[in-house]
Amino acid sequence: MKWIILIILLAVVALLAWIRLAPDDTARWHKLPETVGDKDLEGGVMRRVQGDLAALDAIIRAEPRTQVLAGSVEEGMVTYITRSRVFGFPDYTTVAQRGGDLVIHARLRYGKSDMGVNKARVERWLAAMRQG
Repeated sequence: MKWIILIILLAVVALLAWIRLAPDDTARWHKLPETVGDKDLEGGVMRRVQGDLAALDAIIRAEPRTQVLAGSVEEGMVTYITRSRVFGFPDYTTVAQRGGDLVIHARLRYGKSDMGVNKARVERWLAAMRQG
């Protein structure tokens, strides 16, 4: 019985390590769909709003457990990784400046549903940008 528990424990630790340490494929995540409009997804959200990438970038960079995966404000498109507090699940958010609009695509990497986490995060960022 001890061996079974030990094997299960090691499997859980290995899975959690993979979630935290798996390489990020920049080519896969640093892109946007052809069309981005206001759309709630099962594993994320898409938004098109008026705004400035530099202003939103400052807000996003202040988000805990968030870092830039690729891009820059100067390039006009940035992809961020935000990790969940407990298990470190990565969510990817790509933001691009399109004229006076920002197009945003936030999505999860693992699973099918993010339980509204990406939507809530993006809405919080956009509210902070409007207030700023």
